[in-house]
Amino acid sequence: MVNYYKAHEAVAATATSVAIPVEGARKVSFWLNRTNHSSGSTAFTFTGSVDGTNFVALNNILTDVANTNAQTNIRVASVSLASDTSQLVSMDIDKLALKAIKVVCTITTDGKGNCNVLVEE
Repeated sequence: MVNYYKAHEAVAATATSVAIPVEGARKVSFWLNRTNHSSGSTAFTFTGSVDGTNFVALNNILTDVANTNAQTNIRVASVSLASDTSQLVSMDIDKLALKAIKVVCTITTDGKGNCNVLVEE
């Protein structure tokens, strides 16, 4: 089963999404987007919880960056967009079980942030 969530839609100021259930998920993917760019950037960070109440910062986001076969996956704590653009990222959940996640969208100067989340169980 696949569930879709709209974590952020055209937010113009720093905002934190509601808790998104990921318990039992096999895959979690994110579409991150910045629009109405003039200057500044939009940074997306992620928090996770094992009880649905207490959230801590996550550093297990896999970016879709080119690398060589000798390199391992690149995990990051945040993704920053500094133009009208989009990026796909996913969560490395092989060794981490979570009940819920939240997406924090931080707008610097101007622009709007959007984030859709796909959770595959």
